[in-house]
Amino acid sequence: MDIPKFHVITTDKQPIEELQKVLTAIAPFAGAVHIREKEKTAKQIQCLLESLPFCRSKIIVNDRVDVAHALKAKGVQLAYHSLDVSVVIDAFPSLIVGKSVHSVEEALEAEKDGAHYILYGHIYSTHSKKGLKSRGIAALKEVVDAVQIPVIAIGGITPVNAKEVLQTGAHGIAVMSGVMLAQDPLKAIKQYSHIWTSGGGENEAAL
Repeated sequence: MDIPKFHVITTDKQPIEELQKVLTAIAPFAGAVHIREKEKTAKQIQCLLESLPFCRSKIIVNDRVDVAHALKAKGVQLAYHSLDVSVVIDAFPSLIVGKSVHSVEEALEAEKDGAHYILYGHIYSTHSKKGLKSRGIAALKEVVDAVQIPVIAIGGITPVNAKEVLQTGAHGIAVMSGVMLAQDPLKAIKQYSHIWTSGGGENEAAL
């Protein structure tokens, strides 16, 4: 299964209109766009997805399996409180299913349950996890070595330290505020996309 290498995740801090504008601008440079809007209703997320022309090919919906299925999104990202991975895969075989994990044990469990990939972090200190100790590169490497499925690293990853992250064998990276809350999101995401592309081109296969 084709798992994107570069994931951009929304922050739940922007109104629908702003999200539409930002996501439409950055979409060509992202492999996957996660809609992580915990404070918005299913109807609001529906309206957002229907306004995005790349919905089916790049959108991964956080937690809301019903919305992901109904709007024909690419996949769903599950958390500890979400439905079990195996249940979702059995009921919705068309969806790519990712699971957020925070330890080797959780990673192994997600793999056993059939997750197509895991999201692991946070790797570096980040404003979204204030007061929580970062897990670091060594812990990421342990997770990567423990499982056979792709590992997407998240947390404080910048264009400068991203290569260090990928050197662990991680399949890819995920970014939230580094793009979504940047003063110029398009400029920010282009800086990240240079990690995989030469000359800043829009190489979808690499992302």
